[in-house]
Amino acid sequence: MPAPDSYLAKLLATFPHPGRVEWIGVRPERRAAVEAVDRVVAVEGGLVGDHYAGGKRQVTLIQAEHLHAVAALMRRDVRAHPLALDPSLLRRNIVVSGVNLLALKGRRFRIGEAVLGGTGPCEPCSRMEEALGPGGYNAMRGHGGLTASVVSGGAVRIGDMVGALATE
Repeated sequence: MPAPDSYLAKLLATFPHPGRVEWIGVRPERRAAVEAVDRVVAVEGGLVGDHYAGGKRQVTLIQAEHLHAVAALMRRDVRAHPLALDPSLLRRNIVVSGVNLLALKGRRFRIGEAVLGGTGPCEPCSRMEEALGPGGYNAMRGHGGLTASVVSGGAVRIGDMVGALATE
């Protein structure tokens, strides 16, 4: 970790603008279909209505920009316009646009009324082969998003801002 007053620390803390929540989904039980919702409440341990609780993977986020990249990687003809990718297929909780999620790893950030802490990359699982077809796992590698824990609960709605908090 760079010294708090170093130039690198300042670069790491500077974002061009806040992101935005584009989609929200919860998984009511293991292997169940992801249900799209307009609002979710983050509480200690995870999201109300989602079967994950505790640990570093309480909330999973993915960048909307990566949905297009994964769709393009799944196409044989790269010149063809990528198909729209349904976020529920990727089994993440929140799709955000306009912010690099990797930059939130190890940081606290506000998303709607909640404060989350970025805990690490959200690596793909073998279920991506089922959801996306052959090669889905490899198409998702490097595009899986971020796992986070709930630091302070609150509501998260589609359209809410996503932004890093100042480091202490």
